[in-house]
Amino acid sequence: MHGWVSAVLIAAVVVAVVVRRLRGEPLNARDLFGPPVVLTALGAWSLWQHHDLRHGLGAVDWAWIAAGLVLGLATGALRGATVRVEARQGVLRQRWTGWTFLVAAGSLAVMAGFSFLAEHAGLPADARPTQLSIGIGFLGEALTVGLRGLTSGIPFAPERRGPSALLGLDRTRQQRP
Repeated sequence: MHGWVSAVLIAAVVVAVVVRRLRGEPLNARDLFGPPVVLTALGAWSLWQHHDLRHGLGAVDWAWIAAGLVLGLATGALRGATVRVEARQGVLRQRWTGWTFLVAAGSLAVMAGFSFLAEHAGLPADARPTQLSIGIGFLGEALTVGLRGLTSGIPFAPERRGPSALLGLDRTRQQRP
């Protein structure tokens, strides 16, 4: 996949997720885990597709990659702890708060610093795919929010159907009688 196509796809998914979570949205597994799984899979595929990179990385490089994944999960989980999870009309809803954005900005700074250190330690740029980093962060958030939802005792919202449901583009059609 060309770099600009990948960047546009990543940006579209991230913007769609952020806008939906700012407005508040029903909490269901598909919406919660869909975008992080897609972004993480694209990032892993991007890392795996470089045959020379796959076989040229040493143990220290893999340690940097693993540390980045753990750090991404941790910062995402911290962000997930700031998401408002509440019951509305008998089902769970989630909404990002001001604290969520503050933690997101801090996470971005931490991950940028980590990337800077990894680069200066010799980890190739291709071994640090952006979509993998973003996907892992969203996955950490999803795991935290999902666990909070499960322990609340309130049912998750029903799944939406349709090819555009993952990006929330079918929401207006479903709300009309």
